[in-house]
Amino acid sequence: MKFTDFREIEGRSLGYWGLLGFLGILIVAGLAAAYYMESNGHHVTGMNNQIVWGIPHVFAVFMIVSASGVLNVASIASVFGRAMYKPLARLSGLLAITLLIGGLTVLVLDLGKPDRLIVAMTTYNFKSIFAWNIFLYTGFMVIVAVYLWMMMERRMNVFTKHAGMVAFLWRLTLTTGTGSIFGFLIAREAYDSALLAPMFIIMSFSFGLAIFILYTMAAYNLTGRPLGDAILHRLKNLLGVFVAAVLYFALVYHLTNLYMTAHHAFEKFILLDGGVYTALFWIGQVLIGGVLPLLILFNGQLGRSRPMIALAAALVLVGAFCQVYVIIVGGQAFPLIIFPGKIVSSSFFDGAIGQYRPSLPEVMLGIGGVSLAMAMTTFAIKVLPFLPLSLADEDVDPHHAAAAKGTEAAHA
Repeated sequence: MKFTDFREIEGRSLGYWGLLGFLGILIVAGLAAAYYMESNGHHVTGMNNQIVWGIPHVFAVFMIVSASGVLNVASIASVFGRAMYKPLARLSGLLAITLLIGGLTVLVLDLGKPDRLIVAMTTYNFKSIFAWNIFLYTGFMVIVAVYLWMMMERRMNVFTKHAGMVAFLWRLTLTTGTGSIFGFLIAREAYDSALLAPMFIIMSFSFGLAIFILYTMAAYNLTGRPLGDAILHRLKNLLGVFVAAVLYFALVYHLTNLYMTAHHAFEKFILLDGGVYTALFWIGQVLIGGVLPLLILFNGQLGRSRPMIALAAALVLVGAFCQVYVIIVGGQAFPLIIFPGKIVSSSFFDGAIGQYRPSLPEVMLGIGGVSLAMAMTTFAIKVLPFLPLSLADEDVDPHHAAAAKGTEAAHA
């Protein structure tokens, strides 16, 4: 494989600044939405005493999980020694940091009192997974930043593999912690499962890689830099494996719940008569986010088409958002069983399905967080050399070069 030449993008075109301007407008709208919710109280949102984590938490968890998964590309290069992925490692690390910042921004602004974060950062209850996550999130950003420095500073390249191993182990721990937030909530029928931790890990692989594929395709298409089929097809095949694994874990999770009589009511709610949550599970998560992408990615003709690869990655993200929504909001909508085996009656929604309709400020806050992550990434690739000048087959695929030489020898 040839030496990889990393270059900043020029970023002088009207389209580039127009994109940053558009993202900036969405960021400002998100901040305005956060201010509106904090000034007026959370009664202006769709959240209530039953649904205390709404659509902003869905956006936040989606981005935090994706931040861990997008680093997988760099890990494949550094930890597992796959040379073809090495040119992509810098962008992988950059997206990991920006997605995490975007997700945490939404999370903090959704708390209602962002200044209370100081308390969370100075007073710890180590019996709470939330306290551990303060260290996991901040540690992740520091470790990935050091990892990027090792990759970008030539004299530090000898330490890249070691930094990559630390980042790999840390991100697995981070995603385990995020999944454990729900897995440790034994009061909720939807949660209380050790399977949620590994399921969140494989979800991160799928979500992060889909984002990476879409961003890479867009960046190279808009800048006119060559992106070869070899690396793109490897990424889409890997995405197909991750999508299948997510479906497998979802199947095991629900089969496990169906085996336990205590969870039959919740499974009936999600799988059969949960209304919007049932539709989001079967149509959004399973069909749009799982079955259709697999049919595209592993089809002999469709899987070679770049627009179809982009469509498959986009469908994965739609399904991913539906999956996180069902886990977070659907899990809260199912009523708490405070006294198992007893009939409880009161005026405080006992036994009632929680009602939730996302409000516009909540949605704008979530979109603002995504826009912040994309704006930071797009600006970073202009000022620092994160993108290779070429990802053409002859530059990244050693087998392509060998095949080309063989063909030339045969013709000679």
